[in-house]
Amino acid sequence: MSTRGTAQASALVAGVDEAGRGPLAGPVCAAAVILHPARIPAELDDSKRLTPRRRAGLATTIEATAEAWAVAWASHLEIDRLNVLQASMLAMRRALLALRLTPTLALVDGNRCPEDLPCRARAVVGGDALEPAISAASILAKVARDREMQRLDAQYPHYGFARHKGYPTAEHLAALRRHGPCVIHRRSFAPVRALLAPAPGPGEPDPLTL
Repeated sequence: MSTRGTAQASALVAGVDEAGRGPLAGPVCAAAVILHPARIPAELDDSKRLTPRRRAGLATTIEATAEAWAVAWASHLEIDRLNVLQASMLAMRRALLALRLTPTLALVDGNRCPEDLPCRARAVVGGDALEPAISAASILAKVARDREMQRLDAQYPHYGFARHKGYPTAEHLAALRRHGPCVIHRRSFAPVRALLAPAPGPGEPDPLTL
């Protein structure tokens, strides 16, 4: 986490976004960013529209120039216990609380905001492409989560996490069939849960192909 500048608390607006709701494995990651109004990085955009190399470069710039930023997580166990939406809300709340500057307003990507925040909040549908601070948060969350999945790939090398980051690609589903779920797979997600249930009988469909 880092802070820069001396902006007054009354003017602090944080962008908040998450990455990793869709994967079958690993944590969800959230980021909160308070940009310096005079040092807004060029080419900010929804992280999904950027190449991995460009995201990584922008993440370095954001961390160096933002008033404050923080990254936080909700684990695969919390996802299974709470559901992925509530775990994402939890990670976003943690990111906001981890900021060393308390914002007066949080702009949250999507159509709902976490509860019990330290400031006012407003949901912004499509905000990662509309609000620079949310774009910055989107980039930090995506870069952090991708790096975490690359790290986890070394621990669980049979699944290809470094390539697909846990998303349900054909490669990942084939590895799940071959090796079964590993520790970090989300048991509450249907393709993983199906492999923990009894095998389908003759004539019954394979749940991984539905």
